[in-house]
Amino acid sequence: MNLIRVLFFLLALIADTTHAQYPNRPVKIIIPFAPGGASDFVGRIIQPKLSELLGQQVVIENRPGASGNIGLEAGARAAPDGYTLYLGNVGTVAINSSVFPNLAVNPQKDYIAVTQVVDVPSVLVAHPSFAPGTVKEFIDYVKANPGKVNYASPGSGSLDRLIMESLRKIGGGLDMVHIPYKGGAGPAVTGLVSGETQVMFVTSSSAMPMVKGGRLKVLAITGTRRNAELPSVATMGETGFQGFDTGSWQGVFVPAGTPREVVERLFGVVQQTMKAPEVIERLSKGGVDAVTSASPAAFAELVARETQRWARAVKESGATAD
Repeated sequence: MNLIRVLFFLLALIADTTHAQYPNRPVKIIIPFAPGGASDFVGRIIQPKLSELLGQQVVIENRPGASGNIGLEAGARAAPDGYTLYLGNVGTVAINSSVFPNLAVNPQKDYIAVTQVVDVPSVLVAHPSFAPGTVKEFIDYVKANPGKVNYASPGSGSLDRLIMESLRKIGGGLDMVHIPYKGGAGPAVTGLVSGETQVMFVTSSSAMPMVKGGRLKVLAITGTRRNAELPSVATMGETGFQGFDTGSWQGVFVPAGTPREVVERLFGVVQQTMKAPEVIERLSKGGVDAVTSASPAAFAELVARETQRWARAVKESGATAD
């Protein structure tokens, strides 16, 4: 019996020492979308500072597909040792469970929420050749041309698809064709620029380069205030359409079972990362706000509230996986 106690003591001591030395090798962060989207934009901005503060290289691994579900599952199934982080967003963590009834992962049970990192407003963008220049003109145009306007989305269960569904409902059941793209916002924006589609809601960071380059035009922006990078663009509320004050938040998660000491270490490091002036500045240029949680528990509460909120939205809109 004494020998068993000694063995348990030694194992606990080894575990404590391992956690105290965390991290002692590179750390991977899974991004569930392809390069070019908002998640990849945020991940690559925080990567250098995160590597510096952790004292180990942080390696980005893009795992796109199935509206982010491939990356979601990969992160949840990783070893709970702090060496695999997951950059989740409102879509993968709070919406997909309602859109995909057979989802293999329960984000609230299979992940530990560490902290929110950003909030990203969405913009209603259109191909420059698309005639409407305002939200009202857009709605009137669709009514006059039923079934002739293609709208893109980063995926069937994405936040931006649900935002468009809400606008379609407010507009009296706008008859449009939904074109979902695989891999996130990057491919959807590329399709819009090429003229495959005419309009879409998309995170501001995903569209900003094309907007500034004149390859897309902006009709409005979601959120409660105008964006510093697009000061002349009105919010949806300012154009007379209420209820579009939501943003696409993102946050860091680790697999369930990750030691508390590791979670606390990551929480502190990510907080420092998001407060770094160079990180804030680079995010701002893409129309993204750095926003962190007061604690892991506070972030978990946000995830729970948002999951309930978007479950209602999915039910009301009738959105399903295409």
